[in-house]
Amino acid sequence: MLGIDGSYLEGGGQILRTSLALSCLTLQSFEIINIRKGRPNPGLQPQHLACIKALEEFCNASSEGAEVGSQRVVFCPGKPQSRPLSVDIGTAGSVTLLLQALLLPTLFAPGKVRFKLTGGTNVSYSPPVEYFSAVLLPQLSRFAKFECSLLNCGYFPKGNGRLELGIKPVFHLDSYDNFADFQKAVSLELPPIAISERGRILKVSGISHASSDLRKADVAERQARAAKSALLLQFNKLGINCPISIQSEYSAALSTGSGISLFAHFAAIGKDEPDGFHPVILGSDALGERSKRAEEVGQEAAAGLIKEIISGACVDHYLADQLVQFLAITGGKIQTSEITSHCRTNVFTVQQFLGSRFAIDEEKKAVSVI
Repeated sequence: MLGIDGSYLEGGGQILRTSLALSCLTLQSFEIINIRKGRPNPGLQPQHLACIKALEEFCNASSEGAEVGSQRVVFCPGKPQSRPLSVDIGTAGSVTLLLQALLLPTLFAPGKVRFKLTGGTNVSYSPPVEYFSAVLLPQLSRFAKFECSLLNCGYFPKGNGRLELGIKPVFHLDSYDNFADFQKAVSLELPPIAISERGRILKVSGISHASSDLRKADVAERQARAAKSALLLQFNKLGINCPISIQSEYSAALSTGSGISLFAHFAAIGKDEPDGFHPVILGSDALGERSKRAEEVGQEAAAGLIKEIISGACVDHYLADQLVQFLAITGGKIQTSEITSHCRTNVFTVQQFLGSRFAIDEEKKAVSVI
């Protein structure tokens, strides 16, 4: 049984989520201690507990210590199954963070899987659903075909956002009994992830969203207009000429809220279209707050996207840490805008399970498996 220290580096819930995902993939049991030890409210919170309970059901797993506030958990996985799964976090806990635990083993389930998830879809300190769908899922198209539908936004504090995700794995590895067999089978089929070059910028797309009670104040439209104006101003200075299209949407959320997600799409080197297998899509987002004007929200997201574009990155710093566990399986290299603590933490966790040797180039801001 592997021993994992949940207080390593930033010591957040990411260590637990990544450990759960890799445990179910490798069929390796683990014990994690000091879960979220340095946080104001240490130990498991409802969203972390939801990850454990969901994987217990999906992978016929068992656990010890899985209760709110616990700083120690023992998890013993079974094999991923092909079955529908409904999970209600019960709070505004992030559904995309829940998917960080569920997604990896699901990609190698013996058949199609469908998730119905309820919780926070657009909340602080987590990827919004729009980013998950537009930036992360295209990178994982080598592993599976996805059908992602956001039925309703869920903002803090009541959540109740609803997301449905259909996953049809490319590989049906229901016969592997250990990770060595799995790794051998996958290596014969999957070329390395290689996202370290980009061509010219093709377009910027985006989604500006808000709860229905903010419709009269035109919050979604104001966020979108401010973001577009800020992008155009900076693009003129940088000599960038590309179309910008930002949709405005409202939903009947239980809590008042708003936000905007922006995406810069790039061509492959020497081509006028994207690389479908290694797409370069940079993302940025911002959430509304009671004291923040809609225009500030749009400008904040635009500033974040400009920063990513100027950096020359092929992978934004949010995506880099999310790709680490997939990079460890296929091998390869990604070039990002910043090597974050999140990224280093995920590298540490992945190495505990897979033993992969990562190389981090601080100067070029590249992460590779050697």
